[in-house]
Amino acid sequence: MRIGREQSMSVLFTAWGYGVTYLEFVSVITSLIAVFLGALGARITWPWWLLSSALYAVFFYQVDLYASAILQFVFITAAGWGWFGWKSTGAEPRYMSNKERMLWLSALLVVWGLSAPALADIGAAATWPDAFLLVSSTVAQIVMVLQRNETWILWLVIDAFGTYHYANQGYWFTSVLYGVFTVIAGFGWYRWLALTPKAA
Repeated sequence: MRIGREQSMSVLFTAWGYGVTYLEFVSVITSLIAVFLGALGARITWPWWLLSSALYAVFFYQVDLYASAILQFVFITAAGWGWFGWKSTGAEPRYMSNKERMLWLSALLVVWGLSAPALADIGAAATWPDAFLLVSSTVAQIVMVLQRNETWILWLVIDAFGTYHYANQGYWFTSVLYGVFTVIAGFGWYRWLALTPKAA
């Protein structure tokens, strides 16, 4: 099914036997801009998140990765929330309490366990890994909007896993994007630590 869908999409270029479509290419570029601006803590990140997420929603739907497509609507919602929730000067990050960390981690694991079988029921591809990306990325995005430093630890794990997952699905260009995201997540963690007010 995936091959048939790809053949119906316009290919921009082919690398190592993989056809990169116009849609995937533009999605990658806009996503890179969005994540890099987010790592800087710049408020302008959110319009870029909205654009890249809208493009990726279409792409993932076309290739039957339904959880990844649904995730883009979470990102679109978070983009509006982040735009109005962040000050014009950008992020003002802080750490979570241990209680907050446990609550978010518990929510992630429970919802992941519930969502994977539901995705399987509607015929989605790669249900468990795709469900993990859906749920964990939703949590990480909310934590980012809330301006908590822990977002970048989550993104490091998510992006490293996404690199493997999309390569395993044969979407090499998106896999490379997630590899770059992993590096940016490390930078984002470093950058947000520098923006965090020092305890008195």
